[in-house]
Amino acid sequence: MNTPSPDKLPMNENAPAQPYNEDDSIDFGELFKRLKRGLPLIAGLAALGLAVAAIAYFAVGSFLNVTTSTRLVFSFTGFEKGEYPDKSKFQPDDLRSPEVVAEALKRQGLDTTQEVQSKVRAAMSIEGIIPDSVIKERDKLRASGQTPRLYVPDEYTLSLSLPRKFPLSSRQRELLLSEIVSVYQEKFTRTYVALPLNFGKAFESLNGADYFDYELVLNQESQNITTFLTLMSESGRAYRSPRSNLSFSDLLKQNQLFIQIRLNETLGLIRQNGLSKDRQVALLKMDYYLKTLGDEESKAAEEEKVVQALLKQTQERMQNYVLGVKSQAGQQRSDSPVVDQGLVDSLLANDANNFLVRKSLDASLKTRRIQSERAVLQDQRNNMQTFIKSDMSQKTEALAQFQKSLESLKEVYERLIKDIQLTYEDYQHQQFGDAVRISMQTHTDSFYRGLAMAGIAGLGVGLAAGVGLSLLGLGRSSR
Repeated sequence: MNTPSPDKLPMNENAPAQPYNEDDSIDFGELFKRLKRGLPLIAGLAALGLAVAAIAYFAVGSFLNVTTSTRLVFSFTGFEKGEYPDKSKFQPDDLRSPEVVAEALKRQGLDTTQEVQSKVRAAMSIEGIIPDSVIKERDKLRASGQTPRLYVPDEYTLSLSLPRKFPLSSRQRELLLSEIVSVYQEKFTRTYVALPLNFGKAFESLNGADYFDYELVLNQESQNITTFLTLMSESGRAYRSPRSNLSFSDLLKQNQLFIQIRLNETLGLIRQNGLSKDRQVALLKMDYYLKTLGDEESKAAEEEKVVQALLKQTQERMQNYVLGVKSQAGQQRSDSPVVDQGLVDSLLANDANNFLVRKSLDASLKTRRIQSERAVLQDQRNNMQTFIKSDMSQKTEALAQFQKSLESLKEVYERLIKDIQLTYEDYQHQQFGDAVRISMQTHTDSFYRGLAMAGIAGLGVGLAAGVGLSLLGLGRSSR
């Protein structure tokens, strides 16, 4: 008996359909085959993406900004408070101030027109570098409800971003940025390292002056030098200059000897002989100066009276506040505040009293100083008046002796000022030698690096597109 083959068996239409067994696995073999067949498409799209990206970068590259940057570290007294050594506020933007940029352009031999200066300053930026550890610490303080203290970054990034087509090569931009830093360093040195410009210029200010002016100017100069050296000897007690081999204490002693031996001799000759180019004119100048000092003395005396009157009133009120605090302290009150109003008033009165005491002392010293200057000048005038009718022969001999003493005085004075200058500059260089320093060499972003990055981006896009199309089966070769 013949049995029908399974494929010829009649199908029962009413029989239930067999469930479809869906396979969730990925056929990697088929994927690799598709990728292999689509290799030409992948390579073509990758090359196309690379070429398009490179051409696009070449087309727009001249309009893109190129950044030249460097890093600076600031370190000087008061910087942690955001202040310069003279207590003025520290501003990072001082690096891009107009005078600094103009001087840097001039030194590099570049165009110094106002337009170029404005473009360079607008293209410059300075940003503080804040370490991650500092950010985390400040975030923790804020999260705990505390207010973080003022933080001043000590390292900054100085950048110059100009279009590539700007008429400055990469090397010129690097040199310009370095020159800007150099000019700023020199400005800092002139301000805080070198001696003030008017220091040691006494004889320059006496050119064409009358002889009686020498006493006023040179006495004031010697007092200024003494005050300056006294302050420096306190701040740099153990310092000794390697160039002058002198300390500030040594210089203070030299200044005292200069006053006692040289200065007193020259000024004594002027007073003893009543030297003057025109004694009548000298008397007129002295009279006017005396009148000016008299007016200043009157104003200072009135200010002193006002301050002393306020001080007296404050002291009387302060006694009342103290009594009020004592009486309130004896009362037992459960609802009394931690700090009562009487104590607050007492503290305020105490501050006001201290302030007025200082003001009273300053006003009194000012009045006594003016009175002293007026007494000295009056003595000079009386002395000059006694020589109005002296004979000219004695004056000629006295002038010759005075000129000889004056030359010796100038020589010793210039040597003293030179020693002070060397010692002070050495000390300040030690203090501010690293006040402004470069922590990273100046560099400019490379054109070819940008081109390479654009090419890599285009190549990646092309590869991604080619792989996607190949997996979809569009890269299958025709048969």
